[in-house]
Amino acid sequence: MIDVLVVDDDFRVAEINAAYVARIPGFRVISRAHTAAQALSFLERDHVDLVLLDHYLPDETGLTLVRRLRQLGHPADVIMVTAARDVATVRTAMRYGALQYLVKPFSFSGLRSKLESYAALRRTLEGVGGGRGEAGQEQVDQIFGALRTTESGSAAGLPKGHSAPTADVIRHVLSAADGPLSAHEVAARAGLSRSTAQRYLKYLEGAGRISLSLKYGDTGRPEHRYAWARAS
Repeated sequence: MIDVLVVDDDFRVAEINAAYVARIPGFRVISRAHTAAQALSFLERDHVDLVLLDHYLPDETGLTLVRRLRQLGHPADVIMVTAARDVATVRTAMRYGALQYLVKPFSFSGLRSKLESYAALRRTLEGVGGGRGEAGQEQVDQIFGALRTTESGSAAGLPKGHSAPTADVIRHVLSAADGPLSAHEVAARAGLSRSTAQRYLKYLEGAGRISLSLKYGDTGRPEHRYAWARAS
């Protein structure tokens, strides 16, 4: 599991971001902090793999905290999650070693894409001598290329007329279900019309994101049932 510290001065936003992280396989939130001092204190006591860091904190900026972490030798990786979008801040984040930069407001799929890219980076690093030793140019290219991974499940490559948030709602409904669901059940749980649910289910099934099975009832007419195709 990848241990995550969520840092945001807004308690509600921190909870939302933590809830998003909890929905992504392989990640878990181990704590939340609302000031730079709280974040630094936690990092000095506990192991953290990744910090989701807001820039606007009440005691100092997120970038100042990143610089301090690097000066102190803290190894935690950082993804900036902030409303700050001026180029100077983005460039400074890059200079201080932030691996990704996610601008608020963002969708669940936007955060998932960043975290899945980060997970791909860790897998790539572990695949190069267990994260130790030397790497050739090809392996170096693989390491840097891992962060450019933007494929994000159901939200990637959607056709015209389909929205990523709606696809993500359907993905969440199917992922959370105990078994396959009918189009009617998906629509009811997602708060969508049946025709909208069927349109997305048809696309996702054709894209290989969900599996389709048939259930035969008393009438002999089969009912289509859908399940999220979890990665093996």
